[in-house]
Amino acid sequence: MGINYWMSANRLKLNMDKTELLWAGTKCSLSMGDGSFPSLQLGEAIIAPSQHVRVIGVIFSTDLNLEKHVSNVSATCLYHLRRLWHIWRSLTSESATTLVHAS
Repeated sequence: MGINYWMSANRLKLNMDKTELLWAGTKCSLSMGDGSFPSLQLGEAIIAPSQHVRVIGVIFSTDLNLEKHVSNVSATCLYHLRRLWHIWRSLTSESATTLVHAS
């Protein structure tokens, strides 16, 4: 029984464009290998392992460190704050506060 059959039996659909593979472990256990990890074959597609994967908007790394996720969230916040800087003079204090909390 293949993964496609199981997913369709459970009313799920496999999106190969968004499928990622992460080999996770401690830094020690990950360094014990030669740095290459096996790929995963799903039907005709072969999924190569990644250093970082996104799961419901959260970025995980191989050692389950959230450093990349925190960096990404910080960069996104800074981007939105810089965009607000250009229009802040046109906003009331209340509307500026609302926009900052909505970002």
